[in-house]
This record gives sequence, C-alpha cells and structure tokens, in this order.
Amino acid sequence: MTEDTGAGAVFPGLDPADYLRHPLHAMTRDWPETNCYLDIWIEVLAALGLPPEAALGFAITQDFEGDQFTFFKVPLEDLESLFGIKVTELAIYDRVERHVAEQIRRGRLTLVEMDSFYLPDTQGTSYRKEHGKTTVAVNRLDVQNRTMDYFHNLGLHRLEAEDFDGIFHMNAGPDDAPFLPYTEFVKLPAGYPSNEQILAGATDLLRRHMKRRPEANPIAAFARVFPDQVAAVAERPFGFFHLYAFNTLRQLGANFELFASHLEWLSGNGHAGLDAAIEDARAISATAKVVQFQLARAVMRKKFDKLAPALQPAVEAWDRLVERLDKSLAQTKSRAA
Repeated sequence: MTEDTGAGAVFPGLDPADYLRHPLHAMTRDWPETNCYLDIWIEVLAALGLPPEAALGFAITQDFEGDQFTFFKVPLEDLESLFGIKVTELAIYDRVERHVAEQIRRGRLTLVEMDSFYLPDTQGTSYRKEHGKTTVAVNRLDVQNRTMDYFHNLGLHRLEAEDFDGIFHMNAGPDDAPFLPYTEFVKLPAGYPSNEQILAGATDLLRRHMKRRPEANPIAAFARVFPDQVAAVAERPFGFFHLYAFNTLRQLGANFELFASHLEWLSGNGHAGLDAAIEDARAISATAKVVQFQLARAVMRKKFDKLAPALQPAVEAWDRLVERLDKSLAQTKSRAA
C-alpha cells in the first residue's frame, strides 16, 4: 500500500461548517440521537440523496434481551436490497489512516470504531474526559494537515491536530498495542433505484420484518423485571444509571420513534391506513421518554413501585401496533394481488 499524505473526500461538497443535519436528527424529536451506528446511516443515506426513513422497517424486530433492548442497527442486507449499497468488513493490516485513504480514493466510506475521547462533537460528555468505543464514518481525510471530517451522532464534524494524532495513535510507542479497530467499507453502486422501487422494496422488507418480530410483547417482558433492575441500579454509582437508561429506555424509545418515521414515510408515499399505527409507535417513544425521567427520580428516592405501571401505555401500544400492521399489510398485499 502506497503512502498517501494528500487530501480526499467521498462527498467533497460537504463541509461541517455549514452542514444541515437530516430532520430525523431534529432537536424537537423525543430522541434526536439514537445510537452511533444508525445515526451515521441516517446522515450518509441523506447525503446520497436517499430516504433514510425507507430503511427503518427492521425496528419492529426489537426485543427485550433480559438486561437491555436490542441495540438496533440497520441490517446490511436491507441496505443492499433497497439501495444496492454493499457493506463489508475491511481487514486492517497496515496503519488505519492508510486503509481509510485508499478507500476514499476509490470513492468509498469507511466506518471505523474510534475512541470518543478524541472526538470534538462529544464535547460535554466523553471528549477529553473518558475513553469510549464509538463508530464514525470518515468522509474527508488529510493526513499531511492532520484533519478528518467524519459523520457521527447528529451530523458531520471535523477533528484536527492533537485529536487527529490521538484518534490514529500517531504517538504510539513501539511497545504499545497496535490500533486494530473493527472497520467496514461501503461500496456505492453506479446508480440508485427509483423512489417507486424503494417504496416497493421497503414494503416487502416490512412484511419480512413483521414475521421476525418478537413472539411476545417485549415491553411487557421488560416491565416485569424493570423495578427489580432499577433497585439494583440504585445501589451502584450514579454514573451507572446513565448506562442502564441508554441501553433500556433510550434504545426502546428511539427505536420506535424511528419506526413511526418509517410508517410516516410509507404513508406519505401512498400506503394508506397507517395513521393509527403511527400514533402507537409514537406512544411507545413518548412513554419511554417520560419513564426515563421517572427512573432518575426513582433512583434518587429509592422508590420503585410505580415504574412498571408507568410502562403500561407502551405495553398496550405495542399490542395495538402489531395487530394494526398485520391487518394493513394483509390488505395491501390483497389489493396488489
């Protein structure tokens, strides 16, 4: 692999200084940030001129895993079937920045697990405070001038100088462990399907994901263990509360807010009869947000008896949601036949 100290970008017209985030990341939403991996795809698909809402049908498959809700990620096979986008693991055998530069030369994004300690967009949380694993998509890389533009969380950002050195382990000594992050690269097609083709593909995927949904109500399963889990959380250092809330209520709420946006997109593109289902998905999101505030109070006061009943609106909304979608999709299939 040849050394590359020049600059390159997958989307050369994008600049963090005037970048406009996608409406799915609007601050008026219940959950403006979802998780690092899906947030990237929201912005990348929008940068490609594609509707990220079309790829969110998988959200109905979220389950309660006993200690957390499923960390929702857009399935790579969905990206390929909807848009022709192929995502593959990139083997790291040289310096990471050399691999990234090579893929940028080929017009490909790389998704790299990096240390949030050096990411300026995490100012106020982990930036220069604590080390944590997160995924970014590198749009622009200039090794010589030590700058990188990257998709992460709510949009497109830039890091430089000491942060660049830190993120790529430039000052590592010969005895330090090598920087070998999990990395994927994105192969973009020569052209993209029409909106009509995307709509048909998204509808087919939603039918498929509905068949893969949990057999039993996952929110009801969570409600049964929620008070005891919170009682245990209350005995831990307060910082643990944020980890627990992120992996339970935040994952649940953000997942179903995005699912509501998926259904809204289908409805806006001619799929009739989804209004009630949209409201059910929104109700799950809103309930999770309210209960997250109640969770903080419960931990502080060590009173947990009201937590399970507070989830009941979301439990009932999930049952209504899947019933209504089953009927709607059956009717749509019958009309198409």
